[in-house]
Amino acid sequence: MALRVDNITAGYGKITVLRNLSLEVREGEILGLLGRNGMGKTTLIRCLAGLIRPTAGNITFEDRQITELPPHERAQIGITTVVQGRGVFPGLTVRENLEMGRIASRRTKRSRIDEVVSYFPRLGERMRQSAGTLSGGEQQMLAIGRGLMTDPTMMLLDEPSDGIMPMLVQQNAKILKEINHREGMTMIIVEQNVPMVFSLTDHCVILEKGQVVTEGTRDEVSRSEVMKAYLAI
Repeated sequence: MALRVDNITAGYGKITVLRNLSLEVREGEILGLLGRNGMGKTTLIRCLAGLIRPTAGNITFEDRQITELPPHERAQIGITTVVQGRGVFPGLTVRENLEMGRIASRRTKRSRIDEVVSYFPRLGERMRQSAGTLSGGEQQMLAIGRGLMTDPTMMLLDEPSDGIMPMLVQQNAKILKEINHREGMTMIIVEQNVPMVFSLTDHCVILEKGQVVTEGTRDEVSRSEVMKAYLAI
């Protein structure tokens, strides 16, 4: 098992968002995490990334207890996070952004720039260009590429389709699928774009009020009453 979350409770100050939430993700799997705004999806990603510490429960990654580990230590053991809004360094070039990923993780000394460019040829054409001048879709490519530079075994992606043209959403989804197949990388993808999630994975979870209310295959989740009620599918 790549990741196990056992009964975590978490939130912000006196506001509880996640309530006794549990789930498991198999090695090499892509898990689609669905739900309306405010239901706890991003809070869960922030807990897994180490940006929020649960007030109860445990998180286990590759048989290692990581509940108390800070974000930089999680990066060093193979967890990378692509945050909502992409979070690139706009004043740095594309190449500098990619190298920042490698340096920050301290996980590998080798550069994976050639591998990143093989996934995202467009980045190869823009290595000297400032990241802030890229389109939203290109910045998302850069954010994923920077994550790959850390040589991760698990990637957390928070709303990767947010603010991107539909054509590039489909393109990036294909590339994520390719990365998963080629590298066996475990992924957890938080999304409201249901078609994108269904194109990527056969295992989905729906959150409602900080708890898992539906879990199963793509077909099982798509037929559920929760999906019909909350996501209007």
